[in-house]
Amino acid sequence: MLRRIKVLTSLFEEIQESNNPMLPPSSVLCLSELFSVIRRIKSTMEGCKNGSSLWGLIQTERLSNQFHVFVKEIARALDILPLSLLTVTVDIKEQIELLHRQAKRVELYVDPKEIQTRDVLLTLMASEKNMFDVETVKHVFNSVGLKTVLDYEEEMSKLEDEVHKQAGTGGLIVVSNINKLISLVSYAKSMVFNEESEENDVRQVSGSVGKNTSASFNVPDEFRCPISLDLMKDPVIVASGHTYDRSSIAQWINKGHYTCPKSGQRLIHMALIPNYALKSLVHQWCQENNIPLMECSSNAESEKKTCEKAVDHISATKVAIDSVKRTAEFVVGKLAMGSVDIQRQAAYELRLLAKTGMDNRRIIAEAGAIPFLVTMLSSNDPRTQENAVTALLNLSIFDNNKVLIMAAGAIKNIVDVLESGKTMEARENAAAAIFSLSMIDDFKVAIGAHSQAIPALVGLLREGTTTGKRDAAMALCNLALYNANKLKTVAAGAVPLLIELLMDDKAGITDDALGVLALLLSCPQGLEAIKKSRPLVPLLIDLLRFGSAKGKENSITLLLGLCKDGGEEVARRLLINPRSIPSLQSLATDGSPKARRKANALLRLLNRYCSQSHNPIG
Repeated sequence: MLRRIKVLTSLFEEIQESNNPMLPPSSVLCLSELFSVIRRIKSTMEGCKNGSSLWGLIQTERLSNQFHVFVKEIARALDILPLSLLTVTVDIKEQIELLHRQAKRVELYVDPKEIQTRDVLLTLMASEKNMFDVETVKHVFNSVGLKTVLDYEEEMSKLEDEVHKQAGTGGLIVVSNINKLISLVSYAKSMVFNEESEENDVRQVSGSVGKNTSASFNVPDEFRCPISLDLMKDPVIVASGHTYDRSSIAQWINKGHYTCPKSGQRLIHMALIPNYALKSLVHQWCQENNIPLMECSSNAESEKKTCEKAVDHISATKVAIDSVKRTAEFVVGKLAMGSVDIQRQAAYELRLLAKTGMDNRRIIAEAGAIPFLVTMLSSNDPRTQENAVTALLNLSIFDNNKVLIMAAGAIKNIVDVLESGKTMEARENAAAAIFSLSMIDDFKVAIGAHSQAIPALVGLLREGTTTGKRDAAMALCNLALYNANKLKTVAAGAVPLLIELLMDDKAGITDDALGVLALLLSCPQGLEAIKKSRPLVPLLIDLLRFGSAKGKENSITLLLGLCKDGGEEVARRLLINPRSIPSLQSLATDGSPKARRKANALLRLLNRYCSQSHNPIG
């Protein structure tokens, strides 16, 4: 991946050096998409670098697939790059063409050595602590860079962080596997290192901590710039009232953005007002924690110069809008009159253009793109269909476009794509489009009225990737806010499937599945379907202990609902489970306000059941 990005960097540098003020519209869209892909690649690489090495090893197939998807996205972006119209050298053109050809035909590759090492690690996790070979453990841990006591301790800390990340998505099996890894690393540490080497490492660690005191402090969230996430050196307030670091917001504005990055609100002026109160607090915090302020003062002058360019950005903004209008009208013309290949490319260009910026989405709709895109949902060409449904999804983020999309009769075609789209990505983006459209209450009714909409979402919940399952669950969650749709969701067989997904460590939608079940609980048919599941109650008890904050709230909602209205059997099963009462008492003390209220209500209910037969709960 790094080699590919280096080749692209050469292209970027030549385009920059050519100083051509009028790049072809399709090249701008291509470069914007490449920027988006490279940014996600960077985020993934940083996640691999900063996350748990052992958990990364277990996830090796998923990560390999993720990088394979990135390569395919680069190839699709390069499909619309008009190299012949760019002022670049022949050498660069040949390199980009070669990269394009290779990226289009690249196949998924998973390193067999990593798979073998991962299988050994899984065997170690399943073994009794006193049954595995220490040399095998050392070999596996060394292969991912764990060699010293400090490495082992950092790995345990990273695994504990991973537990919190996975609580709302990975489910109990994933959390259990990570806890097994923590236990394995802890035991291996005591086996691999003797006391003397451990003490030496600890002394080295304490010495390094003394030298890097400032690095050990966590910057408070309110002192971090929402754009860069770094400590703000020169905080300024924009027209929306939000505060950013001067250099970050200046770069944002100079790139042609005229909305607040945090709220999306249009900025009525581009003035940057110094936030002296926050700057004083930041300086005070830095002094208290021995963090040097020299960098702030040394860069202040250069940052102010940078921001002077951002103060009056209105004329540049108008130019940007006019450019988008011309591009949108040109591309919609290709949709209307072009061949199948040109229509496919045009749909992809609109998909990219609608990816960012509310004004872009408004302008594309005003250019008349929506009816053409709705028609293209019925295309027999997989890429055309996928690009059309994704473009409609991106356009639907702008609320006015939701009305236009529904008025164009899109829901039937979107449901058809959801049910039997040519590609899984098209089906999943159709589900995401339904979720977006269903944000408007009236459309919850209209979408639910389509006989196949909810069954098709349940089908994707069964067959989709993790992303698709999540999109389907979120759409069902939105639709189930309307009572008539709850009955349809139950009738489509959603309840047993959602419970099954709670036990699937690869599904990754624990919180979303719980959210839908909690909504279906208020429907009599939903309550009856949920009551039929024997594994659910012990599963919910475990989620009270290991789930996310949202997951705990929905778990307690489900348990409370199951115990009400004649739920003596569920109450009895709760009372005989040794983990239930301590978990409820812990939640009643430390949970969110909603969780505390429901936990106390459930404890009172159980106390009532308990007192009818023997001693009340202590």
